[in-house]
Amino acid sequence: MSVEAHEIIPIPQPPKDDVTIGGTARRTLSSPWASAVVIVITVLWTIPTFGLLVTSLRPSGPATNSGWWTVFTDPELTLQNYAEVLGGGEIVSGGILPYFFNSFAIAIPAAIFPLVIATMCAYALAWIPFKGATVLFFMIFALQIVPLQMALLPLLQLFNLGWSIGPVPIIPDLNLGGTYIPLWVAHTMFALPLAVFLLHNFMAQLPRDLMEAAVVDGASHFMIFRKIVLPLSVPAIASFAIFQFLWVWNDLLVALTFAGGTPDVAPITAYLANIVGSYGAKTHLITAGAFIAIVVPLIVFFALQRFFVRGLLAGSVKG
Repeated sequence: MSVEAHEIIPIPQPPKDDVTIGGTARRTLSSPWASAVVIVITVLWTIPTFGLLVTSLRPSGPATNSGWWTVFTDPELTLQNYAEVLGGGEIVSGGILPYFFNSFAIAIPAAIFPLVIATMCAYALAWIPFKGATVLFFMIFALQIVPLQMALLPLLQLFNLGWSIGPVPIIPDLNLGGTYIPLWVAHTMFALPLAVFLLHNFMAQLPRDLMEAAVVDGASHFMIFRKIVLPLSVPAIASFAIFQFLWVWNDLLVALTFAGGTPDVAPITAYLANIVGSYGAKTHLITAGAFIAIVVPLIVFFALQRFFVRGLLAGSVKG
């Protein structure tokens, strides 16, 4: 009996010099030339900040009459600018510290309130089936296109005068002037559409089998939300909390609208704007105050920077 030999046909292999588009891009972006470009861009991006730092350390005369780069030929530096901004002095009557603490009192609740509301709303839209959930989600998402400036005047009138239809008062005058409440409410309202959108898309990608197993075990929606959804959504929650905190900390428009410029409730950005508007071009004081103002954002960014990319990409793609 003869055995028929079967010829093994080799599978053609791509040539070693065959490079995919992804491989080419990966090697290009990780090449020494790409690293050099990144270094050059970083240095160019840092030069203005370095100039501001140098200006904040120069006396009033040189800072006003010459460019910051002249410090290399005339290295006259002082800490008096920071001392005057912190405690007040001949030019600025009051220090920055009350405004600094006001920024904390505004930014922390203004980051917590929208997150508490948005997490519950996002879970309901993602995992509690009810009629019109999709339409409601798109309506919330569409609110992001409403310009912030359009809502400032109606909200200001609402907080100061209340709301009534003819002679019938709907919301009475709550006399909220001089408090943090209008700032908290305004920042919460402006943050909710984006917060609900990002958290909904993140929660909607959680494993359905996990949710169904919890329902079979008799877990209520509140227990599923507290025991399963919240722990799994910590990256998205933390990233948006950081994003919202930094946005509120650096806000000036909402602060000027609802808090004015008094040290009772105004944040640090209002103090800096007051220096520019009341004391003229005091660049040595403005730059010193600006560097004091960015201390907290820098700490938050460098400590939790890994959440920023997740915050931008959470819920934007699947997989």
